[in-house]
Amino acid sequence: MSIVVNSVTKYYGAQKALDNVSFSINTGEIVGFLGPNGAGKSTMMKIITGFIPSSSGNVLVNGTEASSGDPEIRNKIGYLPENNPLYPDMYVREYLGFVASFYSLGKKKDKAVDDIIVVTGLTPEQNKKIGALSKGYRQRVGLAQALVHSPEVLILDEATTGLDPNQIVEIRNLIKDAGKAKTIMLSTHIMQEVDAICDRIIIIDKGVIVANEAKADIYSRIKKPSQVVIVEFDRDTSEEALLASTGASSVKQIKPNTWSIGSEGEDDLRPRIFSFAVSSGLTVLSLQKQESNLEEVFRLLTS
Repeated sequence: MSIVVNSVTKYYGAQKALDNVSFSINTGEIVGFLGPNGAGKSTMMKIITGFIPSSSGNVLVNGTEASSGDPEIRNKIGYLPENNPLYPDMYVREYLGFVASFYSLGKKKDKAVDDIIVVTGLTPEQNKKIGALSKGYRQRVGLAQALVHSPEVLILDEATTGLDPNQIVEIRNLIKDAGKAKTIMLSTHIMQEVDAICDRIIIIDKGVIVANEAKADIYSRIKKPSQVVIVEFDRDTSEEALLASTGASSVKQIKPNTWSIGSEGEDDLRPRIFSFAVSSGLTVLSLQKQESNLEEVFRLLTS
């Protein structure tokens, strides 16, 4: 196991931020760590990185106690905090060299900086001051400083906050590439990001883990009709006719000529809808089977 969290509780004064939290993340996994604002995500990440101690419980990163003070723990973890603190008056290459000097790289330091500049696409900006960079390139610098020492574990807290869609895709691809050889824990509010790159999803709410499942399995947490089909006809029909002919459990008109049809059964509704249209002299203009999405799961578990 790369990360093992054992019964971690954290108090800030009288406020309990984490309540007996336990989970583990295997080597090579990319895990999405989700939760509403104030749920305890950043606190948990700071404890894993050894930035703050837990009130009780412990965290092991590749077998090393995160709060032990062992300098070796720094070499095992790369951390990009939510606010991505940088030195705006430093040049990109200068800053990455400065960060690299914190680690036990020795003569490999300069090559490590050269390599990470290429990997994160910072070559054209390497001689610019950080304060002159766009938001997207500053995020790249933040990711580069987290990766410069080639850590085994990468902790990313809102890595794509404030980026435009193109920049989000670029940073997402960098994270996916890094995940081929590392263990990554990613906190984000962008559900499409989790769907695109994560293998497993952990959801925390009010300091308590409410879900910890493979991405493909987490959708089973939604209690809803087993299938919902949205169909648009060329002209209107009636709810009664659709219920009688399709065997659906629910029918709702959502706009003129367009219906949401739900069923608890396993048989595909779409052939029956087509048969109904033919027998009724209707033309099907569009037909779409709705899939469950991560946003629904998140709302269900944290509302």
